[in-house]
Amino acid sequence: MDNRHMALIGAFYEALAKGDTTTMEHCYHPDVSFGDPLFQELEGRDRVMAMWRLMLSRGSGVAVTFRDLAASSHAGSAHWTARYTLTSTGREVVNEVEAFFRFEDDLIVRHRDDFDFRLWSRMALGRPAGLLLGWTPMFRKTIRDRAHRALDEFQLS
Repeated sequence: MDNRHMALIGAFYEALAKGDTTTMEHCYHPDVSFGDPLFQELEGRDRVMAMWRLMLSRGSGVAVTFRDLAASSHAGSAHWTARYTLTSTGREVVNEVEAFFRFEDDLIVRHRDDFDFRLWSRMALGRPAGLLLGWTPMFRKTIRDRAHRALDEFQLS
């Protein structure tokens, strides 16, 4: 176990829980890359932090909890839960996420979140749309394209 990197992961999630994007940003290496089922791959601290700012702005009453932190000198992991109401649909979402990290210069240089896209779409969109469409490649592409457009617009504003 590497206590420095466990503390770094903990600081990141404590900041996320508070909506403290400045502290979150200080946890990331300038060359960080981020991936998840929605955004797939984002490169660079500016783009990754824009995504977090967008995500925090799109949900109301965001509550974040985390557990099961583990870290070595090169890699780490955690489980975190996001509870929020998606402002675009008014639906409550409880997203369970497995996170994986790589470290460089005692900062997070790679962050990968993994969650059940089908389950997320059912909560975010409701039934039957989320249930029927959440697994189709076309639906996933549509949702991903919307997310990237929203991120582009957010960065321009």
